[in-house]
Amino acid sequence: MELASYIQHIRIHLIRTHVRVLDWFEVSDALKAYRPADGGWTVAEILEHIALTSHFLLILIDKGTGKALRNVRELSLDRLLAETVFDPARINAIGVHKSFDWIRPEHMEPTGTKSELTVKAELTDQLQQCLTYLDRLHAGEGLLYTTTMTVNGLGRLNVYEYIYFLSKHAERHLQQMEENRTEFLEFSRAHESN
Repeated sequence: MELASYIQHIRIHLIRTHVRVLDWFEVSDALKAYRPADGGWTVAEILEHIALTSHFLLILIDKGTGKALRNVRELSLDRLLAETVFDPARINAIGVHKSFDWIRPEHMEPTGTKSELTVKAELTDQLQQCLTYLDRLHAGEGLLYTTTMTVNGLGRLNVYEYIYFLSKHAERHLQQMEENRTEFLEFSRAHESN
């Protein structure tokens, strides 16, 4: 995969995933508030968690973008572009719910203190921020800075990979919300038939 196709792949994934996440704000309040039998998060809590996690990832992405753009003067972008294998599959497991144990930091736990409107606005803004970073790093500059990602033993990720990670994390929770919906519908049908 070449750089332009790789960036386009990430851009499309970001947009599609965020559109699907934003659609969850349109489901019934009863579904958004339903707590699954295993005691997991409600849809409303999952949406808040996605926004919280993206907030903290975007702090790293912003710093990484700035450092990568400064590194253009000191590092050989042409050499990196020639040596890099653009492999989005490296991060795919992040987008699969329950594909590995993931212990999240306490500051990424939903608190329920933000309004639904605020969470939705944050998610919309976060998508725009990611797309802006991809525009700023259109010539491969995102390769010029890496940061360690401990989740699932990924190791060092460049700025593009961090942006893709953010999108795959949201995708992971789309599956969790679908599981909530399935359980909620089964629960509702069982109570209607009684």
